[in-house]
Amino acid sequence: MEQKVRFEQEYIVNASISVIYPMLSTPSGLSDWFADDVNINGKTYTFFWDGAEQIAELIAKRTNVFARFKWIEDEDPKAYFEFKLTTDELTNEVALVITDFAEKEEVEDAKELWDTQVDKLKHNLGI
Repeated sequence: MEQKVRFEQEYIVNASISVIYPMLSTPSGLSDWFADDVNINGKTYTFFWDGAEQIAELIAKRTNVFARFKWIEDEDPKAYFEFKLTTDELTNEVALVITDFAEKEEVEDAKELWDTQVDKLKHNLGI
């Protein structure tokens, strides 16, 4: 198995962190923009898309800062996806930094998919 490569995407989301964070860490928030539906059982999140499902474990979080998930079926032990919120000290702009892993030839497709998903997030936030 080829090891996946890590990549980051940063998006300006100028909205209150206390409004954005639940969109990144709760089943109802994630089902608004990331998946069709999301169920939670402890730290296990089940994501549904067009009848298919994927299961991820919430492996780390800090309220209003970040949420990190690992796909259960991902064989790469280093791979995860993370939503992190940052605030620029000078401008007070809030940014969402998404960290993900993909096979080298799939990184551009993965970035485009995140662009689409974050556009949906911004739309749902009214920004």
